[in-house]
Amino acid sequence: MALGRALLVLGRASNLPTVWSNCLVAYALGGFMSWAALMPVLLGATFFYLGGMYLNDAFDVGFDRRYRQERPIPSGAIQERTVWILGVLQLMIGMIFFSAMSQVPWSLSLLLTATIIVYNALHKTVSFSPILMSLCRFVLFLSAASIGVKGITGLALWSALALAGYIIGLSYVAKRESSGGLIGYWPCLLLAFPPILAFLVNVGSFRTSGLVLIAIYTLWTGHCLWQFYGRTPPNIGRGVSRLLAGIVITDLLALGSGDLRWTLMLTGLFIGALVFQRFIPAT
Repeated sequence: MALGRALLVLGRASNLPTVWSNCLVAYALGGFMSWAALMPVLLGATFFYLGGMYLNDAFDVGFDRRYRQERPIPSGAIQERTVWILGVLQLMIGMIFFSAMSQVPWSLSLLLTATIIVYNALHKTVSFSPILMSLCRFVLFLSAASIGVKGITGLALWSALALAGYIIGLSYVAKRESSGGLIGYWPCLLLAFPPILAFLVNVGSFRTSGLVLIAIYTLWTGHCLWQFYGRTPPNIGRGVSRLLAGIVITDLLALGSGDLRWTLMLTGLFIGALVFQRFIPAT
C-alpha cells in the first residue's frame, strides 16, 4: 500500500463529506453569516475528524494485527509511532482553528477533543461506545451552530440530538462488523429520529417538501437496512458504508428544501461520499 493511500485509508477520508455537511447545516441553523466565517470551522472539523480516525487505528493496532491485517499499520504501510504523532498533531490543529473563532466556545473544542480520545481508547472494550461516537458528532454540530448569528438555536439542538440518535444506531451495527453476533432490530428505532423531527418541524407550507425529504430518507435507509436484515449472509460493511453516506441526508432533513442552493450542495456531498467510498473504505 502506497503511503499516500495509507494516509487516506487511515483517515477514512471518504467520510469527510458527511463531516462537512454537518458543519454546513449546523451553521445554517445557527444563522448563516458568511462563508469566510464558516471556513475555519470546516478546516477545524476536517482535522478533528482525521486526527480521530488516525488515533482510532493507533489505539486499535493490537486488534488489527489479529483481525484486520490489511489496515495500514499491520500491513507495514506506515509505522505505528508515525500514526500516533499525526493523530495528535491533527487534533491540535483542529483546536487551533476552533480557538481562532471567538464565537465558538473554547469549552466545546476541549469537549470534542476529550470525547474523540475517550471514544478511541474505550470503543473496543465498552458496550456504550456508540454513545461516545454520537457525542463526537453532537458536539461538532453544536460547535458549528454556535458561530452563527443566532448561535445554538432550539432547532439546531434538536437536530444535533436527532443526528446523535442516528449515529448510535449506525455505530451499533458497525460494531457487529468486527465483533460478529446477531444484529438486533432496535437500531432501526434510533434511525427514525431524524424523519420524526422533520415531520414535526415542517408544518404549513413546508409540509409537502418535508414529506418528500422524509420519503427519500426512508427509501435510502431501507436500502441500507436491507443489507443487514434482507440478505443471507448480511453485508454489514456495505450497509454501514451506505448509512455513513446517509448522514448527509439526515442533515438535509434538518435543513429542509427551502433553498435550492443548499439542497444542491448537500446532494453533491452525498454523491461525493458514495463516489469516494469506491476508492477509500468508509470503515
